[in-house]
Amino acid sequence: MSVNDELTFEQAYEQLEKIVEKLEAGELSLDESMALFEEGIKLERLCGERLDGAELRINELTGREGESAGVKPFEAAGS
Repeated sequence: MSVNDELTFEQAYEQLEKIVEKLEAGELSLDESMALFEEGIKLERLCGERLDGAELRINELTGREGESAGVKPFEAAGS
C-alpha cells in the first residue's frame, strides 16, 4: 500500500483509520507493523495538508488571510 497524493481527505482518513485498527489489534509482525506505521504517518501528513489547504481557502473566502481559523476568545457584552 502506498500513499497516493490524489486521495481525497476522506479517502486518506479512511485508510488511516484502517491502519490504526490493524496496529491496535496487535496481530502483526514487527516488520508489518513498521510498514503500516510508516504508511500511517504519510496518510496523517496528507490529511494535515488537506486540512491546512481547506483552512487557507476558508480564510481567503472570508477575507481573513493570514489569520488562523481557530476559536476566537468570547467577549461578553459591556467588556
